[in-house]
Amino acid sequence: MNRTKLRRQIAWDAARLMYDRQESEYYRAKMKAARRICQGWVKPADLPSNAEIRDQIELLARLYEGEQRNANLQAMRLGALQLMRMLAPFRPRLIGSVLTGHIRHGSDIDLHLFSDTVEAVTHALDLEGAVYDVERKRVRKQGEERVYTHVHLANEFPYELTVYASNQAHIVFKSSITGKPIERASIRQLEQFLAGEYPELDVEAALLDAQQQPDRFQVYEALLLPLENVRENRQYHPEGDVLYHSLQVFDHARDALSYDEEFLTAALLHDVGKGIDPGDHVAAGLEALSGLLTQRTAWLIEHHMLAHGVADQTLGRRAWRRLRESEYYDDLLLLGQCDQAGRQVGVETPDLDEALQYLRDLSGKY
Repeated sequence: MNRTKLRRQIAWDAARLMYDRQESEYYRAKMKAARRICQGWVKPADLPSNAEIRDQIELLARLYEGEQRNANLQAMRLGALQLMRMLAPFRPRLIGSVLTGHIRHGSDIDLHLFSDTVEAVTHALDLEGAVYDVERKRVRKQGEERVYTHVHLANEFPYELTVYASNQAHIVFKSSITGKPIERASIRQLEQFLAGEYPELDVEAALLDAQQQPDRFQVYEALLLPLENVRENRQYHPEGDVLYHSLQVFDHARDALSYDEEFLTAALLHDVGKGIDPGDHVAAGLEALSGLLTQRTAWLIEHHMLAHGVADQTLGRRAWRRLRESEYYDDLLLLGQCDQAGRQVGVETPDLDEALQYLRDLSGKY
């Protein structure tokens, strides 16, 4: 195999590893890909550059994500501007894939902030009611160990805020991909960039509209939490409360269709109406979730009780024929199987935070 073809193959395989989130670092991805393709040692000169792998990742994103990727890129850039304005005292700079346009499923919004204490940053986030985690990561570079402080923020899109000392604001960091100074944008520069990139977009109106939209995951959490105190009929649900049942169903659904956000959302939320109106929990749940579900997810929740009638053959023939006409019929049967399986006593399940975070990560926010 000639060297050019070998580099391309390694770059493509490494890109798939990173796109699928099996690897997060370029070096590890290219070495794993090289070992798989070459079945042994490979010359350093035959390894692709980080930039070559990044280009292949972008190609995969365009191939699998289509036009939705462009819509999400615009939304992520607006989200970055909104948060940067909120954190203006810390001289925020947007860096990374959201600025360059190289996003893919699961990309986060990367901001650099400059403050002598991370507590000042988290205090500003607390005032806005933000949900976040602080991570201190030890990294060894050029023979010396450094500690980086990251604040991971859960919002419509995932954010990673890296906090540097105030006196480092003037330093231009180098890219691990190209080795050149990283592209970065201040609030003013990002505003100018958006005006040039999206000339027909009213940025201020779009930001105001985004502020008025609820975070759907926070709504999901608010509807799910009370289910811990809603007890099921022991004859049909020996497992106990509705939240425990819902998490079991979600776990079975994740085993079946781990990357299907719509299906997993239906599995987790199918019984939320039981905390509102146990007499008609399906209608109550759909009303509470109005505007926050895709058509497919809403249809699955609306018809999930009928799946049991199909399984035990108690559903009338006419109703069964109507169900079969839907393109989501097979998904509904699978949801019914997960619903039935999620009635075990004492089994381990993910906790609610983990389930919601899994959905957040899947949405990416795609």
